[in-house]
Amino acid sequence: MSFATETIHAIPVCPLTGAIAVPIYQTSTFVQEAPGEHKGFDYARSNNPTRKVLEDLIAQLEHGAAGAAFASGLAAIDAVVKLLSAGDEIIAVDDIYGGAFRLFTQVYQKFGISVKYVDTSDPENVAAAIGPKTKLVWLESPSNPTLKISDISAIADITRAHGLLLCVDNTFASPVLQRPLDLGADIVLHSATKYIAGHSDLIAGLVVTKTKELGDQIRFIQNASGAILGPQDCFLTIRGIETLSLRVLQHSRNAYRLAEVLQQHPAIDRIYYPGLPDHPNHAVAARQQKAFGGIVSFTLKDDTVEAARTVVSSCRYFKLAESLGGVKSLISHSASMTHKTIPAEQRRKAGVADSLIRLSVGLEDVGDLIVDISEALSLLPEVAEWNENLNVQA
Repeated sequence: MSFATETIHAIPVCPLTGAIAVPIYQTSTFVQEAPGEHKGFDYARSNNPTRKVLEDLIAQLEHGAAGAAFASGLAAIDAVVKLLSAGDEIIAVDDIYGGAFRLFTQVYQKFGISVKYVDTSDPENVAAAIGPKTKLVWLESPSNPTLKISDISAIADITRAHGLLLCVDNTFASPVLQRPLDLGADIVLHSATKYIAGHSDLIAGLVVTKTKELGDQIRFIQNASGAILGPQDCFLTIRGIETLSLRVLQHSRNAYRLAEVLQQHPAIDRIYYPGLPDHPNHAVAARQQKAFGGIVSFTLKDDTVEAARTVVSSCRYFKLAESLGGVKSLISHSASMTHKTIPAEQRRKAGVADSLIRLSVGLEDVGDLIVDISEALSLLPEVAEWNENLNVQA
């Protein structure tokens, strides 16, 4: 069965009414037949029928044992970190999402959980960083925003040998392109705000675990902390999943074409896209992903914040905004937006240059997107004659 068919038919028809769309159970509590005797639902923080469909669905799509839906991607990250105790250590990808960096360093560090940041695109860096306090390895693959690819299978071999948990943020790939649990990870996480829901109209987070035992721990934390996803947003996320395969594959096609064209642009210093043969992790990405995703990042030859701001503020179709993964194309400047909480020296060391621009390539006609970003780049002084060939390249 193809992923598209599996996705669509994993969403159940309502057994009570035959409704082909999942009903929204907008209720806070459930009537019990006797104290402690109910139909599997007692209080909506603990469980909700609409949320259960979503949680079971994402678990099936990620080939996991259990899923949990949270009020945001950061709430999902928070739940995973709460598996740890004071004194434990996390090894994390060095160009980690700024919100996760903020949570790790400004919230959990004061509770005695430390984080060591390494370039996880080389598994040997992970192995060398492991110490007696290490309990969790945290990957983003592809990473945000430099699109580093980590060899999940190789790193899973390392974490398994040391008895560590391996969590992979699969937001950029989605289960359409990559299933980290099949590659050896213990936990997979999504900011479902992005590709999973796919329409820039909700905030959500998802966690899937490889084992029921680990899933029970996450569910306990979900219930105890209460950062649940409401039924309306669960419904919208399920509706987004219906078209997930179509959307992600088209995002990937558009991004690949755009990256090919921008690679030749005179104003651009470096393109970050794992689908390009000269990407340092291209071979790993080709092995563990079905396609290369809808995000393209690049730096400018004029490596300044001012140059980047000129470009990101001058597009028509690429809207200047946080987030990614929606139908409409978005553009952002990482140093002053998604990664502004990371100290400049550490950010640059991880590859997030002052001029780095991240494109979330949407579902518009790719020719229009090529013209749009090229016209914005033409405002930079390095560009002279390149626009003459735009129509041919598009």
